[in-house]
Amino acid sequence: MNLEELLKKYALGVRDFSKIDLSEANLSGVKLTRVNLSHANLSVVNLSGANLSSANLHGAKLNVARLRGSTLTGADLSYASLNVANLIRADLSHTQMRKTSLIRAELIRANLSRADLWEANLNSADLREATLRQANLRNANLNQATLRDASLTGANFEQANLSNSDLARTDVSGGNFRDAELSQANISGANLSGANLSGANLRWADLSGANLRWADLSGAKLSGANLIGADLSNTNLTNTSLVHADLTQAKLIKAEWVGADLTGAILTGAQLYATSRFGLKTEGIICEWVDLSPTGDRSIVQKFNSEESREFFNETPPTITIVIDTPLDYEANFVLAGAYYQIAHRYKYLKQPPTMEIGRRRTVFTFRVESDESLLPTAYMAILPFKDAEAAHKNICTALDIITHKYISKFSLEDSKLINKLNKIIEEVIINVKSFQETKNHLKLAKKLDFFQSPTQMILTNSNAKTLIIHENNNFGKRFTARTDANISSYNDSKNDREIDSLPDVNKIISFIQSFHNIVI
Repeated sequence: MNLEELLKKYALGVRDFSKIDLSEANLSGVKLTRVNLSHANLSVVNLSGANLSSANLHGAKLNVARLRGSTLTGADLSYASLNVANLIRADLSHTQMRKTSLIRAELIRANLSRADLWEANLNSADLREATLRQANLRNANLNQATLRDASLTGANFEQANLSNSDLARTDVSGGNFRDAELSQANISGANLSGANLSGANLRWADLSGANLRWADLSGAKLSGANLIGADLSNTNLTNTSLVHADLTQAKLIKAEWVGADLTGAILTGAQLYATSRFGLKTEGIICEWVDLSPTGDRSIVQKFNSEESREFFNETPPTITIVIDTPLDYEANFVLAGAYYQIAHRYKYLKQPPTMEIGRRRTVFTFRVESDESLLPTAYMAILPFKDAEAAHKNICTALDIITHKYISKFSLEDSKLINKLNKIIEEVIINVKSFQETKNHLKLAKKLDFFQSPTQMILTNSNAKTLIIHENNNFGKRFTARTDANISSYNDSKNDREIDSLPDVNKIISFIQSFHNIVI
C-alpha cells in the first residue's frame, strides 16, 4: 500500500494500517489522529507538523524520522524506535513511551509533560529546554543526555541512569531521583528544591550553585562532588557520603547531616547557622573559616586552623539529664508522657521525647537539644513536672543574673551578646510557664504522685562535652542511707533539708557558657 492509498482509506474511516511500510514517505502536515500504525516501518519518514494525537505507534520504526513540530499527544509509542529522530518542538505530552528507544534523538523544546518513559533509552538524546513536568522516567537510560535548561518539575527519575548527563540550569523541583545514577553529571545552577535524591549516586557530579533547599540527600553518594556555592538549607544529608566534596561557601543553614562522611571535604566559607555538628566523620577536613550568621551576611565569622576545624566539626550532642531518686512506675510514666506532650506543644525546642533508663533505685531522663543556647531554656521547661522545678528555675535564673550583673566583664563581646540572648529567652519562657502550669491537667496530676515529689538532679552537657550540674536537691542520694531494699521507699524529707538547694559554682557556670559553640537558635 502506498501513501496515496493510505490517505484515501483513512478519509473513508479506515484506521488500521499496522505493519505498513512507508519508509522515506512524505507525510508532513497530515492529520492521522487515532491511526493504527503499530509495528509499521516509518524510518526516514517526514512527519513534520503532522497530527498523530492518540495514534497507535506501538513497536513502530521511526529511526531518523522527521517529526519536528508534530502533535503526538496521547499516542502510544511503547517499544517504538525513534533513534536519531527529529522531534524538535514536538508535542509528546501524555504519550506512552515505555521502553521506547530514542538514542541520539533531538527533543529540543519538545513537550513530554506526563509522558510515560519507563525504561526508555534516551542515551545521548538532546532535550535542551524540553518540558518533562510530571513525566515518568523511572529506570530510563539518559546516559550522556543533554537536558540543559529543561523543565522537569515533579518528574520521576527513580533508578534512572543519568551519568555524564547535562542537567545544568534545569528546574527539577520536587523531582524524584531516588537511587538514580548521576555520577559525573553536570547539575550546576539547577533547581532541585524539595527533590528526593536519597541513595542517589552523585560522585564527581557538578552541583555548583545548585538549589537543593529541603531536598532529601540521605544516604546519597557525593564523593568528589562540586557543591561550591550550592544552597543546602534545610537539606537532609543524614548518612550522606561527602568524601572529598567541595562545599566552599555552600549554604548549609539548618541542614541535617548526622552520620555524614566529610572525610577530606572542603568547607571553607560554608554557612552553618543552626546546623548541628555532631555525629560527623571529619578526618582531613579543610576549612579556614565558616559563616555562622543567620542570613549568611558574614556578620558572624569564625576562623580556625586545621586542628581547630576538626574540633569544631566534632562536637558532642548538647543534652539535659534529669535523674530522679526513685524508680518509675506505670502511673507516673503515663502522667509524665502526657506532661511532656503538652510541654512540647508549648515549647517548640523540646522536639523529641527523652530517652529513659529505669533502675532499681533511680530513673534517668536524657533530652537531646539542637544547640548549646537552647540548654538552659529547655532545662527550665523539662523540669516542670517535678516538685524540684521551683528550685531548679531559681538556680537557672540566679546563675544568669549573677553572670549578667557581676561577671559580664570576663566575657568577650560575642559572649556578652549570648548572655543577653539567653536572658531574653528565659524571660519569654517564664512569662508563659505560670499560666501553662495552671491549665495543663497532666502537670496537675503530677503534683499528686510520689514519683514527682522525689529529689532530682539536673545535669547539662554542652557540645564541647563540658558538664554543669545546674540543680541538685540536698536530699538527692540520701534516701538509701542505712536502708534496706525492703524499705527502699522511705527517706528523711524534712522541710529544712529541702529548703536550700545548692547553686552551682559561678566559675563553673562561666566556663560552661564560654565553651558554647556559636550556634544561634
